[in-house]
Amino acid sequence: MDAPASHQIQSSTLPPAQPSYILRGHTAQIHCVHFLRKNLRLLTGDADGWVVLWNLATKRPVAVWKPHAGSVLGVGSWGDEDENVITHGRDNKLLVWQLREQDEVTFSKTLPIDDATSERKQPWLLHSLDVNALNFCSFAMSHIPPPTTNDPPPTPDKILLAVPGLQDGMINLTALPSNTRYATIPPPKSTNTGMLMALSLHQPPSSAHPLIAAGYESGHVALWRHNPTTSLQTWQTTYLSQPHSQPVLSIAIAPHTACFFSSSADAVVARHPLPESSTEPKSVQTRHAGQQALAVRSDGRVFATAGWDGRVRVYAARGMGELAVLKWHREGCYAAAFAEVLDEEGGEDREKALTVAQQRVARVRATHWLAAGSKDGKVSLWDVY
Repeated sequence: MDAPASHQIQSSTLPPAQPSYILRGHTAQIHCVHFLRKNLRLLTGDADGWVVLWNLATKRPVAVWKPHAGSVLGVGSWGDEDENVITHGRDNKLLVWQLREQDEVTFSKTLPIDDATSERKQPWLLHSLDVNALNFCSFAMSHIPPPTTNDPPPTPDKILLAVPGLQDGMINLTALPSNTRYATIPPPKSTNTGMLMALSLHQPPSSAHPLIAAGYESGHVALWRHNPTTSLQTWQTTYLSQPHSQPVLSIAIAPHTACFFSSSADAVVARHPLPESSTEPKSVQTRHAGQQALAVRSDGRVFATAGWDGRVRVYAARGMGELAVLKWHREGCYAAAFAEVLDEEGGEDREKALTVAQQRVARVRATHWLAAGSKDGKVSLWDVY
């Protein structure tokens, strides 16, 4: 009997999986990667403060600038067309830029690997927030829904940002574009968690307030939920566990499977339940220490980690079994992200009616990309599952 297609990548009769493309543009290690604009663009940020926006149809840069004096900890986007780009740096700044697709022609295409000293034109700066960056914890983001279903959509779109506070373990929540402090969440009272290491934010459709998953220096993970009977300053710890013996490196909420995942400097990858979920907690000893940048694909079926050993590992979200080990980088990997799984439109008949350029764009949007960033400054693009 033939093995299921989802497991064929592990078959000894098949050659090892190879990346579809390698993006070479950074001279410093890659700290973050992020897909946007329906998978047609990829943001990459490095340890020298550079950010590159790549066109994935052409695999070429469309905007290059240096938003931060220190390492870029995280990048993101928001808006109907992902026209607002978020960058978070170790220079204690979180910046929001306006970078519309029609404006891309005005920006530099010169990569840091070709010129790392000359200044580049920067996008229009919309917001600048002073944030704590004493550790390497990046921001987390979720959209704020309108108060009721009868209200018109918020204009402009509103988001909530979570960042580390000034005191160990503290979380600050800020709403944009109003730039108002939404809440300050203290660390769990029952134990000493140390520094905040990782954050994930999720807005349940049925609730006016988000869920916040946090990972700490002590190896603890916690889930926070707002108490609707009290002020916005009152948050409840609905879950607290210590599955890791080393600091948590990454955490990600997977709403499709009613759980969230964590990885650490140790070799454990763990699953944790969301409120009112029947999902059982589970820890897997992978024997591979230092897995970070844990990313869950938008359909909730798989998640991936970037490893200090240079390997990118793909796991089944439900059973947590290892599905694939992607080997190409010779140095450690620190960033990983999945492209969004989009619905296919029209099938083969529609594709035949498109021009060659339109077909290329359609294929890029439909590809199940997994991007990985490494210490070597390169970004690998994989088409798996």
